[in-house]
Amino acid sequence: MTTFTLRRDAFGKLVLTNGEGEEFVGVVPVRSFPVQAPSKGISLVRDGGKEAAWIDDLETMPADIRALVTEELDGREFMPEILSIKGVSSYATPCTWTVKTDRGDTEFVLKGEEDIRRLGTYSLLIADSHGIHFLIRDMFGIDKGSRKILDRFL
Repeated sequence: MTTFTLRRDAFGKLVLTNGEGEEFVGVVPVRSFPVQAPSKGISLVRDGGKEAAWIDDLETMPADIRALVTEELDGREFMPEILSIKGVSSYATPCTWTVKTDRGDTEFVLKGEEDIRRLGTYSLLIADSHGIHFLIRDMFGIDKGSRKILDRFL
């Protein structure tokens, strides 16, 4: 059961009204587990970093709240997920990677192997030369060619 409402004000800020009728302008959604469980454990934080509301699972929320929170998160977060690695310019760094992501095909420069970080057992976070982070959610689940390229850098 939802104990709050959420809307945008005239300035585009999120406004949360809790069950007691208190209104908080400018709340910001923050994911607790952005990689492992992106739709679970979302805190709606007000000024000063204090939590105004908690969402156990975004998928169980009413459609209007789910849409507002998703829209806000998408506007603040940019972490394309790599679906396949089409090629690399060299196996020595720095090198240019050509990849297919959930947001389209792109190229980025990997400065060094230290820019590839493990997140848990299956996931990798790759930072390009501009500081953009690319996610490989399951390094064992990508295609064989991509895995072969990836193995050379791990």
